[in-house]
Amino acid sequence: MHPAFPYRIKGQQLWLSPDRCIFWEEERSLIVSDLHFGKTGHFRKAGIAVPQSVYREDLLRLLCQIQYFQPRQLLVVGDLFHSRENKELALFLKWREDFPDLNIRLIEGNHDILHADWYSKAGIDVSREILRLGPFAFIHDITGGGATEESYFFSGHIHPGIRISGMGRQSLQFPCFYFGASYAVLPAFGRFTGTVSIDPMPEANVFAILPPTGGEQGWQTHRRSRAAMGPDGIKAPGAATWAHKEERPPIRSSWSASPKGPGSILQIQ
Repeated sequence: MHPAFPYRIKGQQLWLSPDRCIFWEEERSLIVSDLHFGKTGHFRKAGIAVPQSVYREDLLRLLCQIQYFQPRQLLVVGDLFHSRENKELALFLKWREDFPDLNIRLIEGNHDILHADWYSKAGIDVSREILRLGPFAFIHDITGGGATEESYFFSGHIHPGIRISGMGRQSLQFPCFYFGASYAVLPAFGRFTGTVSIDPMPEANVFAILPPTGGEQGWQTHRRSRAAMGPDGIKAPGAATWAHKEERPPIRSSWSASPKGPGSILQIQ
């Protein structure tokens, strides 16, 4: 397992894992977002051949993170599951039995549409509003509003990605952690998800997640394009353009900052 990257904010110690999650040391909490469990099963049901091994590997990755960090609770910032119940969620229930003492708190996302009885059976506490813990607050979609100056927010939903340009016209896009002035956006934990290119503000901190040795399917060369920006430089696709966008010049990442190698965290800015 690759070492986590230390990051402090609001007087709290965070550890950014290359496996797309954050460990909050003071609260002994593992923070994840957008796992989309059950998604591969829905694709197969629709006749699209997606191997179940993709889902099993995500469960194994989560297990390894829990064993490594030994959290007392798992904070899921939305979209733990992808849609309605299918056979893959039965595997999750078996997985859950291995961690009876782990508190799981889910901040409801737009894909979390299972019945309340199912969450209760799985031992999952669901927050349908903003969850506040210490100096932090958690909401699935920060672009929907709700951020205040009282708390620093953690969100998901966007599946942020950062583009790194090479010497020529080539560019690669990687999942990333984004830390703006008032909120952070987590990468999607599930590997069977895409990324949305972000154009970070100058004062933001962005950490690219480099793939493990041998690369990772889905992280490929992309056409050069820009995502429209919202507060702190991020906006979901289809949202309105902000009036002060012209005040925020694009920042293009490059390999001039020496990468640490595959399967690690690279600070872009």
